[in-house]
Amino acid sequence: MRKAVLVLVAGVVAVAARGEAFHEKGVANCNGCHVTHPGGGGEGTLVGPSADAGLLIAESPSDVCLVCHAENLGSVLGSDPLAPPPERGAGNFVFLLEDNLNDAPAGATHPVPGDAAGHNLVAPGHGLRADPRHVVAPGGTFPASRLGCTSCHDPHGNASFRMLYGAGPVMGGEYTFTRPAPEAEGLDLRSPPERDGRHSAYRRGISDWCGNCHGASHEGASASSFEHSTDRALGGRVSQRYNRYDGDDHPTDGVETRAYLADVPFEDTGGAPTSTRGPDPGSRVMCLTCHRAHASSAPSAGRWDFGVALLVDDGRVSGSHPIPNPYRSPSQGPLCSKCHETPSGPTGEPGPPVGFEPPRSW
Repeated sequence: MRKAVLVLVAGVVAVAARGEAFHEKGVANCNGCHVTHPGGGGEGTLVGPSADAGLLIAESPSDVCLVCHAENLGSVLGSDPLAPPPERGAGNFVFLLEDNLNDAPAGATHPVPGDAAGHNLVAPGHGLRADPRHVVAPGGTFPASRLGCTSCHDPHGNASFRMLYGAGPVMGGEYTFTRPAPEAEGLDLRSPPERDGRHSAYRRGISDWCGNCHGASHEGASASSFEHSTDRALGGRVSQRYNRYDGDDHPTDGVETRAYLADVPFEDTGGAPTSTRGPDPGSRVMCLTCHRAHASSAPSAGRWDFGVALLVDDGRVSGSHPIPNPYRSPSQGPLCSKCHETPSGPTGEPGPPVGFEPPRSW
Protein backbone atom coordinates (compact mmCIF):
# COMPACT_ATOMS: atom_id res chain seq x y z
CA MET A 1 0.00 0.00 0.00
CA ARG A 2 2.68 2.50 1.00
CA LYS A 3 4.68 1.88 -2.16
CA ALA A 4 1.70 2.52 -4.46
CA VAL A 5 0.71 5.71 -2.65
CA LEU A 6 4.24 7.09 -2.79
CA VAL A 7 4.44 6.52 -6.54
CA LEU A 8 1.20 8.43 -7.10
CA VAL A 9 2.21 11.28 -4.82
CA ALA A 10 5.53 11.61 -6.63
CA GLY A 11 3.61 11.90 -9.89
CA VAL A 12 1.46 14.71 -8.53
CA VAL A 13 4.49 16.64 -7.29
CA ALA A 14 6.14 16.21 -10.67
CA VAL A 15 3.09 17.74 -12.38
CA ALA A 16 3.15 20.64 -9.90
CA ALA A 17 6.84 21.24 -10.44
CA ARG A 18 6.32 21.52 -14.22
CA GLY A 19 3.69 24.17 -13.59
CA GLU A 20 0.98 22.38 -15.55
CA ALA A 21 -2.60 23.56 -15.00
CA PHE A 22 -3.66 20.43 -13.18
CA HIS A 23 -7.23 21.50 -12.35
CA GLU A 24 -8.03 23.67 -15.35
CA LYS A 25 -10.94 22.89 -17.70
CA GLY A 26 -12.67 20.42 -15.41
CA VAL A 27 -11.51 17.04 -14.16
CA ALA A 28 -7.77 16.52 -14.54
CA ASN A 29 -5.67 13.37 -14.06
CA CYS A 30 -7.88 11.06 -12.02
CA ASN A 31 -4.88 9.16 -10.69
CA GLY A 32 -3.34 12.38 -9.44
CA CYS A 33 -5.72 12.20 -6.48
CA HIS A 34 -7.27 8.71 -6.64
CA VAL A 35 -6.04 5.14 -6.83
CA THR A 36 -7.89 4.16 -10.00
CA HIS A 37 -6.77 0.55 -10.48
CA PRO A 38 -5.71 -1.12 -7.24
CA GLY A 39 -3.61 -4.17 -7.98
CA GLY A 40 -4.05 -7.67 -6.64
CA GLY A 41 -2.19 -9.12 -3.72
CA GLY A 42 -2.49 -5.95 -1.66
CA GLU A 43 -0.29 -3.83 -3.96
CA GLY A 44 -1.98 -0.45 -4.42
CA THR A 45 -4.93 -1.29 -2.17
CA LEU A 46 -5.97 1.47 0.19
CA VAL A 47 -7.16 0.86 3.72
CA GLY A 48 -8.35 3.18 6.47
CA PRO A 49 -10.42 6.35 6.00
CA SER A 50 -9.57 6.86 2.32
CA ALA A 51 -10.82 3.39 1.35
CA ASP A 52 -14.39 4.61 1.81
CA ALA A 53 -13.83 8.18 0.66
CA GLY A 54 -13.26 8.04 -3.06
CA LEU A 55 -10.09 5.90 -3.04
CA LEU A 56 -7.97 8.93 -2.27
CA ILE A 57 -4.19 8.76 -2.24
CA ALA A 58 -4.12 10.37 1.23
CA GLU A 59 -6.08 10.13 4.44
CA SER A 60 -8.61 12.90 3.71
CA PRO A 61 -9.56 15.25 0.85
CA SER A 62 -7.57 18.09 2.43
CA ASP A 63 -4.54 15.83 2.87
CA VAL A 64 -4.69 15.15 -0.88
CA CYS A 65 -4.75 18.89 -1.65
CA LEU A 66 -1.83 19.50 0.68
CA VAL A 67 0.32 16.98 -1.18
CA CYS A 68 0.89 19.75 -3.75
CA HIS A 69 -0.22 22.92 -2.02
CA ALA A 70 1.38 22.67 1.42
CA GLU A 71 4.81 24.07 0.58
CA ASN A 72 4.83 23.94 -3.21
CA LEU A 73 2.00 25.55 -5.18
CA GLY A 74 0.64 28.40 -3.10
CA SER A 75 2.55 27.45 0.07
CA VAL A 76 -0.61 27.24 2.21
CA LEU A 77 0.86 25.06 4.96
CA GLY A 78 4.40 25.67 6.17
CA SER A 79 6.33 23.31 8.40
CA ASP A 80 7.12 25.76 11.23
CA PRO A 81 4.66 28.38 12.61
CA LEU A 82 7.65 30.51 13.68
CA ALA A 83 9.15 30.49 10.17
CA PRO A 84 6.24 30.49 7.70
CA PRO A 85 6.71 30.74 3.94
CA PRO A 86 6.35 34.20 2.35
CA GLU A 87 2.76 35.47 2.27
CA ARG A 88 0.90 35.06 -1.00
CA GLY A 89 -2.44 36.46 0.07
CA ALA A 90 -4.69 33.87 1.69
CA GLY A 91 -2.61 33.22 4.79
CA ASN A 92 -1.05 30.02 6.07
CA PHE A 93 -2.60 27.09 7.90
CA VAL A 94 0.65 26.43 9.78
CA PHE A 95 -0.47 28.94 12.44
CA LEU A 96 -3.17 26.47 13.51
CA LEU A 97 -0.28 24.58 15.13
CA GLU A 98 0.71 27.49 17.41
CA ASP A 99 0.36 27.09 21.19
CA ASN A 100 -0.45 30.76 21.88
CA LEU A 101 -1.50 33.66 19.66
CA ASN A 102 -2.46 36.15 22.36
CA ASP A 103 -0.17 39.20 22.37
CA ALA A 104 -2.43 41.32 24.56
CA PRO A 105 -0.84 42.33 27.91
CA ALA A 106 -2.27 39.27 29.69
CA GLY A 107 -1.47 36.94 26.80
CA ALA A 108 1.04 34.81 28.70
CA THR A 109 -1.47 33.88 31.40
CA HIS A 110 -4.50 33.78 29.08
CA PRO A 111 -3.23 31.94 26.00
CA VAL A 112 -5.25 31.77 22.80
CA PRO A 113 -4.43 28.45 21.08
CA GLY A 114 -3.70 28.09 17.40
CA ASP A 115 -7.22 26.74 16.86
CA ALA A 116 -8.23 30.43 16.76
CA ALA A 117 -5.79 31.27 13.93
CA GLY A 118 -8.30 30.75 11.14
CA HIS A 119 -10.18 28.04 9.26
CA ASN A 120 -9.55 24.70 10.97
CA LEU A 121 -8.97 22.19 8.19
CA VAL A 122 -9.57 18.55 8.97
CA ALA A 123 -6.36 17.07 7.59
CA PRO A 124 -5.15 14.41 10.05
CA GLY A 125 -2.30 13.38 7.80
CA HIS A 126 -0.84 16.87 8.24
CA GLY A 127 -1.65 17.26 11.94
CA LEU A 128 -4.70 19.50 11.47
CA ARG A 129 -7.93 18.88 13.34
CA ALA A 130 -11.50 20.15 13.51
CA ASP A 131 -12.13 23.27 15.57
CA PRO A 132 -12.72 22.15 19.17
CA ARG A 133 -14.33 25.51 20.06
CA HIS A 134 -17.18 25.57 17.56
CA VAL A 135 -19.62 22.89 16.41
CA VAL A 136 -20.63 25.01 13.42
CA ALA A 137 -19.12 28.02 11.65
CA PRO A 138 -19.51 31.21 13.73
CA GLY A 139 -22.60 33.00 12.47
CA GLY A 140 -23.77 30.06 10.35
CA THR A 141 -24.51 26.35 10.20
CA PHE A 142 -21.61 24.72 8.35
CA PRO A 143 -20.39 21.75 10.48
CA ALA A 144 -16.86 22.33 11.79
CA SER A 145 -16.11 18.61 11.70
CA ARG A 146 -16.46 18.61 7.88
CA LEU A 147 -14.36 21.68 7.08
CA GLY A 148 -11.67 21.09 4.50
CA CYS A 149 -10.11 22.53 1.35
CA THR A 150 -12.97 21.10 -0.70
CA SER A 151 -15.55 22.88 1.46
CA CYS A 152 -14.66 26.07 -0.44
CA HIS A 153 -12.72 24.95 -3.54
CA ASP A 154 -14.01 22.60 -6.23
CA PRO A 155 -11.31 19.91 -6.55
CA HIS A 156 -12.40 19.03 -10.08
CA GLY A 157 -12.13 22.61 -11.31
CA ASN A 158 -14.48 25.37 -12.41
CA ALA A 159 -14.27 28.84 -13.92
CA SER A 160 -14.58 30.75 -10.62
CA PHE A 161 -11.81 32.62 -8.84
CA ARG A 162 -9.61 30.02 -7.12
CA MET A 163 -12.19 27.40 -8.13
CA LEU A 164 -14.52 28.58 -5.36
CA TYR A 165 -17.96 27.01 -5.34
CA GLY A 166 -20.92 29.05 -6.51
CA ALA A 167 -24.53 28.72 -5.40
CA GLY A 168 -25.70 25.13 -5.18
CA PRO A 169 -24.67 21.87 -3.51
CA VAL A 170 -21.06 21.53 -2.33
CA MET A 171 -19.04 18.58 -1.06
CA GLY A 172 -21.19 16.09 -2.94
CA GLY A 173 -24.41 17.60 -1.64
CA GLU A 174 -23.49 17.60 2.06
CA TYR A 175 -24.08 21.37 2.23
CA THR A 176 -25.68 24.00 0.01
CA PHE A 177 -24.38 27.46 -0.82
CA THR A 178 -26.97 30.14 -1.56
CA ARG A 179 -24.59 32.87 -2.78
CA PRO A 180 -22.52 32.97 -5.98
CA ALA A 181 -18.75 32.77 -6.19
CA PRO A 182 -16.97 36.13 -5.90
CA GLU A 183 -15.31 37.93 -8.78
CA ALA A 184 -11.58 38.46 -8.41
CA GLU A 185 -8.25 37.95 -10.14
CA GLY A 186 -5.41 36.29 -8.30
CA LEU A 187 -1.69 35.92 -8.71
CA ASP A 188 -0.20 32.81 -10.22
CA LEU A 189 0.45 30.32 -7.43
CA ARG A 190 4.13 30.18 -8.41
CA SER A 191 4.54 33.97 -8.24
CA PRO A 192 6.79 35.77 -5.74
CA PRO A 193 5.24 36.92 -2.43
CA GLU A 194 2.52 39.56 -2.46
CA ARG A 195 3.30 43.24 -2.20
CA ASP A 196 1.41 46.49 -2.72
CA GLY A 197 1.94 46.35 -6.49
CA ARG A 198 1.38 42.58 -6.84
CA HIS A 199 -1.67 41.21 -5.08
CA SER A 200 -5.06 39.61 -5.57
CA ALA A 201 -7.58 42.01 -7.09
CA TYR A 202 -10.97 41.65 -5.38
CA ARG A 203 -13.82 42.99 -7.54
CA ARG A 204 -17.17 42.03 -6.02
CA GLY A 205 -19.01 39.52 -3.87
CA ILE A 206 -16.37 38.43 -1.32
CA SER A 207 -18.39 39.14 1.84
CA ASP A 208 -21.60 37.83 0.31
CA TRP A 209 -19.84 34.56 -0.53
CA CYS A 210 -18.33 34.25 2.96
CA GLY A 211 -21.90 34.56 4.19
CA ASN A 212 -22.64 31.09 2.80
CA CYS A 213 -21.13 29.78 6.03
CA HIS A 214 -20.86 32.79 8.34
CA GLY A 215 -23.99 34.84 7.64
CA ALA A 216 -23.71 38.56 8.46
CA SER A 217 -21.50 37.83 11.45
CA HIS A 218 -20.40 41.44 12.10
CA GLU A 219 -23.56 43.34 11.27
CA GLY A 220 -26.60 44.31 13.32
CA ALA A 221 -28.31 41.65 15.40
CA SER A 222 -26.04 39.00 13.89
CA ALA A 223 -22.85 40.64 15.20
CA SER A 224 -20.94 37.96 17.12
CA SER A 225 -18.25 39.86 19.03
CA PHE A 226 -18.24 43.38 17.61
CA GLU A 227 -20.03 45.25 14.87
CA HIS A 228 -18.44 46.42 11.63
CA SER A 229 -19.81 47.14 8.18
CA THR A 230 -19.07 44.64 5.41
CA ASP A 231 -19.89 44.71 1.72
CA ARG A 232 -20.54 48.43 1.86
CA ALA A 233 -19.16 51.37 -0.12
CA LEU A 234 -16.37 53.20 1.69
CA GLY A 235 -17.77 56.63 0.90
CA GLY A 236 -15.84 59.84 0.45
CA ARG A 237 -14.50 60.32 3.98
CA VAL A 238 -13.07 56.82 4.44
CA SER A 239 -11.68 56.53 0.91
CA GLN A 240 -9.94 59.90 1.36
CA ARG A 241 -8.53 58.74 4.71
CA TYR A 242 -7.22 55.52 3.10
CA ASN A 243 -5.53 57.45 0.30
CA ARG A 244 -3.92 60.10 2.51
CA TYR A 245 -2.79 57.76 5.27
CA ASP A 246 0.82 56.55 4.97
CA GLY A 247 1.38 55.21 8.47
CA ASP A 248 1.10 56.80 11.89
CA ASP A 249 4.33 58.71 11.31
CA HIS A 250 2.92 60.22 8.08
CA PRO A 251 -0.88 60.16 8.46
CA THR A 252 -1.58 62.72 5.71
CA ASP A 253 1.35 62.23 3.31
CA GLY A 254 -0.17 59.50 1.14
CA VAL A 255 -0.76 59.82 -2.60
CA GLU A 256 -3.83 58.19 -4.16
CA THR A 257 -1.91 56.60 -7.04
CA ARG A 258 0.36 54.80 -4.56
CA ALA A 259 -2.03 54.36 -1.62
CA TYR A 260 -2.95 50.67 -2.01
CA LEU A 261 -1.86 48.59 0.96
CA ALA A 262 -1.94 44.84 0.33
CA ASP A 263 -2.45 44.27 4.06
CA VAL A 264 -5.73 46.25 3.93
CA PRO A 265 -7.35 45.38 0.58
CA PHE A 266 -10.75 46.49 -0.68
CA GLU A 267 -13.14 45.56 -3.45
CA ASP A 268 -13.05 47.57 -6.66
CA THR A 269 -14.81 46.54 -9.85
CA GLY A 270 -11.88 47.81 -11.91
CA GLY A 271 -9.14 46.44 -9.69
CA ALA A 272 -6.03 44.81 -11.15
CA PRO A 273 -3.32 42.66 -9.47
CA THR A 274 -0.63 45.23 -10.33
CA SER A 275 -2.58 48.35 -9.29
CA THR A 276 -1.18 50.59 -6.57
CA ARG A 277 -4.10 53.04 -6.69
CA GLY A 278 -6.17 53.56 -3.58
CA PRO A 279 -9.98 53.35 -3.38
CA ASP A 280 -12.64 55.73 -4.61
CA PRO A 281 -15.91 56.36 -2.72
CA GLY A 282 -17.58 53.43 -4.49
CA SER A 283 -14.93 50.89 -3.44
CA ARG A 284 -16.16 48.45 -0.82
CA VAL A 285 -15.02 47.09 2.54
CA MET A 286 -15.21 43.30 2.76
CA CYS A 287 -14.33 40.39 5.05
CA LEU A 288 -10.85 40.11 3.53
CA THR A 289 -10.11 43.75 4.31
CA CYS A 290 -9.33 42.67 7.88
CA HIS A 291 -9.05 38.84 7.70
CA ARG A 292 -6.97 36.32 5.80
CA ALA A 293 -8.95 33.60 4.02
CA HIS A 294 -6.95 30.70 5.47
CA ALA A 295 -5.20 31.59 8.74
CA SER A 296 -2.70 34.04 10.22
CA SER A 297 -0.49 34.48 13.26
CA ALA A 298 -3.27 36.40 14.99
CA PRO A 299 -6.62 35.37 16.45
CA SER A 300 -9.52 35.21 13.98
CA ALA A 301 -7.16 35.13 10.98
CA GLY A 302 -6.49 38.85 11.45
CA ARG A 303 -4.30 40.56 8.88
CA TRP A 304 -2.82 42.24 11.96
CA ASP A 305 -3.30 41.38 15.63
CA PHE A 306 -6.44 43.16 16.81
CA GLY A 307 -5.25 42.93 20.43
CA VAL A 308 -2.01 44.94 20.30
CA ALA A 309 -1.60 48.71 20.62
CA LEU A 310 1.57 48.81 18.51
CA LEU A 311 2.43 46.42 15.70
CA VAL A 312 5.96 46.09 17.08
CA ASP A 313 4.40 44.28 20.06
CA ASP A 314 3.09 41.47 17.87
CA GLY A 315 4.66 38.16 18.88
CA ARG A 316 6.36 39.47 22.02
CA VAL A 317 4.02 38.17 24.72
CA SER A 318 2.96 34.96 22.98
CA GLY A 319 6.25 34.06 21.33
CA SER A 320 4.34 33.54 18.07
CA HIS A 321 5.41 34.68 14.61
CA PRO A 322 5.36 38.52 14.44
CA ILE A 323 3.22 39.63 11.51
CA PRO A 324 5.36 42.00 9.41
CA ASN A 325 4.69 45.71 9.92
CA PRO A 326 4.14 47.25 6.45
CA TYR A 327 5.14 50.71 7.71
CA ARG A 328 8.21 49.48 9.62
CA SER A 329 7.90 52.21 12.24
CA PRO A 330 8.20 51.16 15.92
CA SER A 331 5.38 53.59 16.75
CA GLN A 332 2.91 52.14 14.23
CA GLY A 333 -0.49 51.29 15.65
CA PRO A 334 -3.16 48.89 14.32
CA LEU A 335 -3.94 48.96 10.63
CA CYS A 336 -7.51 50.01 11.43
CA SER A 337 -5.92 53.46 11.02
CA LYS A 338 -5.81 53.01 7.26
CA CYS A 339 -9.54 53.72 7.23
CA HIS A 340 -10.30 55.15 10.69
CA GLU A 341 -8.97 58.13 12.59
CA THR A 342 -7.36 56.97 15.83
CA PRO A 343 -7.05 59.17 18.92
CA SER A 344 -3.94 59.06 21.08
CA GLY A 345 -4.11 56.97 24.23
CA PRO A 346 -3.01 58.13 27.70
CA THR A 347 0.62 57.18 27.03
CA GLY A 348 0.74 58.92 23.68
CA GLU A 349 0.41 55.64 21.75
CA PRO A 350 -2.37 55.33 19.15
CA GLY A 351 -5.69 54.40 20.70
CA PRO A 352 -8.39 52.25 19.13
CA PRO A 353 -10.17 53.68 16.10
CA VAL A 354 -13.23 55.82 16.65
CA GLY A 355 -16.21 53.57 17.33
CA PHE A 356 -14.10 50.41 17.66
CA GLU A 357 -15.14 47.85 20.25
CA PRO A 358 -12.60 45.02 20.73
CA PRO A 359 -13.95 41.46 20.54
CA ARG A 360 -15.13 40.10 23.87
CA SER A 361 -13.71 36.68 23.04
CA TRP A 362 -12.01 34.91 20.16
